[in-house]
Amino acid sequence: MTEKLLSPLRTCPWPERWLTRMLGAGVATVAYVVCVPSGSVPGGVHVGGGVALGVILVVLAGYFGRRDDLAWPVVLVAVPPAVQMYLSFESEQPLAWASATLVVAAGTLVAAGVGRCFRPRGEEDVADGVLCARR
Repeated sequence: MTEKLLSPLRTCPWPERWLTRMLGAGVATVAYVVCVPSGSVPGGVHVGGGVALGVILVVLAGYFGRRDDLAWPVVLVAVPPAVQMYLSFESEQPLAWASATLVVAAGTLVAAGVGRCFRPRGEEDVADGVLCARR
């Protein structure tokens, strides 16, 4: 079972691959809805909710970084909260939305890069040597 949950998505059949990706995007969406009160602006989020959201997104990005190509975690983990933030800020604070989106996307890329370092050695791409030290 663990082998199935940690195998590269490129080796899975396409329905399973896309179902896993959509499930990841759904988890990121639900995490934002649960951790951030509706209608709150950046200053109105409680510290506990922000930390919980950050932890969930980092773990999710690391998981998809290990299983998928490097660009997919940004699309699956960073885009759903960015869209929800844009809708909740109601375009009143575009600078706050842009900075929060940049922080979430950068954190997602870093966590995905770290997740890629935990791939088994046989599954590494040629470009992974730039990101991860060889074991």
